Amino acid sequence: MAGLRKYQEAARPDPVPPPPCAAACGAARLLHFGADNGRHPVVFIPSLINPPAIFDLSEKRSMLRHMAAAGHDAYLVDWGTPEPDDADLGLDHHVTERLMPLLAGLPRPPVLVGYCLGGSLTLGAARAVGAKAVATIATPWRFDAFPEEDRSLVIRLWTDARAVCERLGYVPMEVLQSGFWAMDPARTIRKYAAFTDMEPGSEAERAFLAVEDWANQGAPLTFAAGRDLFERLYADNVSGRGLWQVAGERVEPQALSCPSLSIVSASDRIVPAAAGPALAEQWCLSLGHVGMVVSGRAREMLWRPLSLWLSSHGG
Repeated sequence: MAGLRKYQEAARPDPVPPPPCAAACGAARLLHFGADNGRHPVVFIPSLINPPAIFDLSEKRSMLRHMAAAGHDAYLVDWGTPEPDDADLGLDHHVTERLMPLLAGLPRPPVLVGYCLGGSLTLGAARAVGAKAVATIATPWRFDAFPEEDRSLVIRLWTDARAVCERLGYVPMEVLQSGFWAMDPARTIRKYAAFTDMEPGSEAERAFLAVEDWANQGAPLTFAAGRDLFERLYADNVSGRGLWQVAGERVEPQALSCPSLSIVSASDRIVPAAAGPALAEQWCLSLGHVGMVVSGRAREMLWRPLSLWLSSHGG
């Protein structure tokens, strides 16, 4: 409780200046971190859950700014906050009615990099947009590889919340957060207890605040996207069984003709390594679901190797 109180009362640094917006579609925007250098643009696609700031937490913890500094023409999708009229926008329509229009104005076929559920949407768009290459990070695809206890917990959560979400037309962030907390409640307690002893103003404290603020924020999901996530993916495993369709065509990651890379983690509590898509290449790290992207070791273990992989495939 002391750690929680400290978190609530801690001073926050000024936010990182936002990059320019290159395109918009509905509530979604395409933010530009780099500059056209004649190579294929690299588009980072975050999850619909939590803000896109996971890729740009601070000056020192920004994969996007690292990629831009490394010479990539980097972009970031910001899904925005759904409007009341978006209640029927399912996961497939997030691909066809949001992501694909954002990518349509790019000067060359993009290299796509998707994180978590954003990786699932990335795979749904890759063939249609003629992606130059595709990489996914901590992406859920084979939902039958999740621990049965976790999968059942998530499905029960949705069963209890579904009627209210349908009336609202969206899935509140609190519904999603309660599922993450329930998977490992002891971990939540431990991390706030540890935060109590962090030195005020230290890099460790700043990192904790940035990650926790990101984890505790986020726009709601549209009702249709929530229904697809919980009923079609978690419960029915349509993606893992090769039955998920986008624009009337099955999404088959193993059939991609472009270079593809699945990055998973042996210590990911949210998306087990075995649940990732089967792509042409696979890397297995030893960082957690969020740590893969923003921890102190992420630069060495993910950012730099991924930058080299992107460069080798035109990005």
